[in-house]
Amino acid sequence: MNPTLLEKARTAAGNDKILVNLVSRRVRQLNNPAIRPLVEYVPGQGFIDIALQEIGEGKIFARSTDATA
Repeated sequence: MNPTLLEKARTAAGNDKILVNLVSRRVRQLNNPAIRPLVEYVPGQGFIDIALQEIGEGKIFARSTDATA
């Protein structure tokens, strides 16, 4: 896991619990060969790093389900 990607994603997500859920869901999606990454990546880069990169670049984000938001 790349620490730089982790810090960017942590800042973008704003909450570690949300980040864990975003990464987990995105890695499950990326395991499906029909799903392509939303960012340029280095061949051999792991799905966790790709998910962190997508989150850090704002391609993947969580939206609030709170009715007041």
